[in-house]
Amino acid sequence: MSGHSKWSQIKRQKEKTDIKRGLTFTKLANAITIAVRQGGEITDPSQNFRLRLAIDMARASNMPKVNIDRAIQRGVKKGEGDIQEVVYEGFAPGGVLLIIEAATDNPQRTISEIKSIFNKAGASFGQPGSVSYQFAQMGQIVINKNGKSFEEIFEMALDLGAEDIGETEKKVIVYTKVEDLSRVRDNLLEKKLNVEDARLIRKPNVQVEVGGEQLGKIKNFLETINSLDDVQKVYSNLKQ
Repeated sequence: MSGHSKWSQIKRQKEKTDIKRGLTFTKLANAITIAVRQGGEITDPSQNFRLRLAIDMARASNMPKVNIDRAIQRGVKKGEGDIQEVVYEGFAPGGVLLIIEAATDNPQRTISEIKSIFNKAGASFGQPGSVSYQFAQMGQIVINKNGKSFEEIFEMALDLGAEDIGETEKKVIVYTKVEDLSRVRDNLLEKKLNVEDARLIRKPNVQVEVGGEQLGKIKNFLETINSLDDVQKVYSNLKQ
């Protein structure tokens, strides 16, 4: 019986992992398709930096090449059920501002799912532009210190034109202008720095602190939205 129980646990865990992997691959595939569309249907990543970033993220998640190629081709095909990018803005409890970027073949379904989560959490939708002006679109590069000091990386990034630089215990976060992301990333790689990630983000101008029980509820709310297949990214000004 104990052996059967152990197998059941392993099977359930594998099913959860497969679901999570499938959800990730769906999001990554949609990001690749949108990148092709946004890049004027250019399918060469050396000529389409958004596509290059999307493919890099897919490879980092061990997404099979056949899935990547299929997502690229979907970006140049026109027809019913096309993937399109949609952006929603809103307000969570505690004065937390939200921007949700999604990729969907059915906007009505997507907004219905998101509004349902909003209603349950006591959050509210905003009009286009009601929140986005409080975020800056920037490039973000995450560097693993890997034995180097913050000061060393700071000097390199500053010389390359970084707009802002921060750090955690093991990483340095470099922020750039959108148009500088590709150049700064490539130059940092040339300097043999351990660049873990590079992407375009929406950085809040001002962050808010929320504590206690409400913080947990807001985090659960954000995680629930993030778990939707259609949702690509969720940005907030919550200080964590």
